[in-house]
Amino acid sequence: MQEPLFDLSRHRVCVILNPGSGSKDDRAVARAIEDALKPRCAGFALRQTARGSDIVAVARGAVAEGFEVIVAAGGDGTQSAVAGALAGTDAIMGVLPGGTFNYFARGLGVGEEIPEALDSIGHARVARVDIGQIENLVFLNNVSLGAYPHILKTRESIYRRWGRSRLAAYWSVLVALRRLRRPMTLTATVNGESRDYTTALVFVARSAYQLDSFGLDGADAIRDGKFAVLIAKARQPLPLLRSAFRLAFGFSAKDSDFDMIVTDDLTIVTPRKRMLIAHDGEKTMMASPLHLKVWHGGLRVLLPAEAPAETKDRAA
Repeated sequence: MQEPLFDLSRHRVCVILNPGSGSKDDRAVARAIEDALKPRCAGFALRQTARGSDIVAVARGAVAEGFEVIVAAGGDGTQSAVAGALAGTDAIMGVLPGGTFNYFARGLGVGEEIPEALDSIGHARVARVDIGQIENLVFLNNVSLGAYPHILKTRESIYRRWGRSRLAAYWSVLVALRRLRRPMTLTATVNGESRDYTTALVFVARSAYQLDSFGLDGADAIRDGKFAVLIAKARQPLPLLRSAFRLAFGFSAKDSDFDMIVTDDLTIVTPRKRMLIAHDGEKTMMASPLHLKVWHGGLRVLLPAEAPAETKDRAA
């Protein structure tokens, strides 16, 4: 059963703006956010983070100060960091897209631009949504091992030189995969059953919107509260190029390129003691074995009054 419309005027709101996301004028964005929200809520603060690594601490500080609504303004990495700070608490998360792809915002239906998303916050309801966890790290869209984390490393250097854009992101895939030499081996365990794989890319999806945009199966499983775990069949650079490029950046992919596991609880073991893991556009070194699970209803989020189908069944 859906909750009634959320009354913003009775709540204190803190907006966390990550200036490192996207390429828009941060001062103009901050001014637009303040003009739209400050007159409509019981209390308002806007805090810009000097570094992306500060986002979690700023979000936790806002909750400790009594702000009931924490709005993340930035790309998927910013959204994921704020969600990690709020998961399991009574705080409510608002979403303002400000990155390159904005899969989380688009999946929730809040829009792809700041003005549209601000309108949705002003006419919203509260819902609980499922989120992913890998060890103690929260993620919203995906986690990946193998080629994709190295694509992110390459992307950062290209962004520093040429600026943020989708074209630069696509180019980073070509550059990174050209350097790929060896596939990885791993063991995936689900419900006590284990299977060995040799692959160059593992993609654990939690965004139905993202899989739909890729043209891949698995979105319905995500809507049912599961992961869609895609394991690339290609082991070498040239055949991997097509499937990884499509999967990483939203071109139509092919189900025949991947094996798929559907589960809400998964353990991955690799021979290497530590692996570079990509999560929602960020990257972290983590130790094997890696335990992933779906945290059902783990996050309270402001959704548009008319939310997309993938979130309606998760409304609290």
